[in-house]
Amino acid sequence: MQAEAMLAIGRLASYAGVTIRAVRHYHQIGLLPEPERDASGYRMYDANAVVRLIRIRTLAEAGVPLARVRELLDADPDTFAAATAEIDRQLRTQIRALQGHRRRIARLGCGDSLAVPAEVVDYLDRLRAIGAPAAVIETERDAWILMAARWPESIPAFMADKVAQLANPKIIQLYQLIGRIAEDWKDEELLRETADLMSELLEQAAASGELDQQDEIMPDAGFIRLMDSFADAAHPAVARLRKLIAERGWTGWTVATRHGP
Repeated sequence: MQAEAMLAIGRLASYAGVTIRAVRHYHQIGLLPEPERDASGYRMYDANAVVRLIRIRTLAEAGVPLARVRELLDADPDTFAAATAEIDRQLRTQIRALQGHRRRIARLGCGDSLAVPAEVVDYLDRLRAIGAPAAVIETERDAWILMAARWPESIPAFMADKVAQLANPKIIQLYQLIGRIAEDWKDEELLRETADLMSELLEQAAASGELDQQDEIMPDAGFIRLMDSFADAAHPAVARLRKLIAERGWTGWTVATRHGP
């Protein structure tokens, strides 16, 4: 009688198309029976081990979770068909989720849409269109990340108002001045010109009653202080502009109020 050919673990792994590490892992989780060691201390495998290992590899490569591989290895045809159908449904669900992640990653683009709603992304694009520099847009984006986190339900209305403001030539002028300040914030004449324009725009907002709605729209004094501190840290020119508009009768930054004639 011809002796049965036996295989060492390296040859077994090679024939089955897996790594030795994978074979040992399958032993640990109980998918592949672990043979006794021979007289030399080596584990030797027969042809059945190669077949089982190939079936394990095939199921794993098809996306079957290892936790369910044993169930399928020993299943009758009906059970196998039902189990693979269920796994297929799970895989399709995972694929849809991954496709959704891909769509969201694609929408991130240059990073503007990271943590801000689509309305804010649209507004930032409009700022680019009027020539606002990158530094200004980045600061606006981060400020709106904070605002969207605090008042997500109000963002559509906020953005509709901000987009409408861009129809005002003085708002365009303000962004142009801010862009120049980003390049040379120590130009005192430029800072004063900007403060004059900001004061003029605040006067207009006060006359229209817009400023009267601030506390109702943003009823969180602590958060307003946080936004003001964010603005102060964003650029050294902010502190100087705050002093200049205070000289013109206005207190605050995120929420502005008149404090004098």
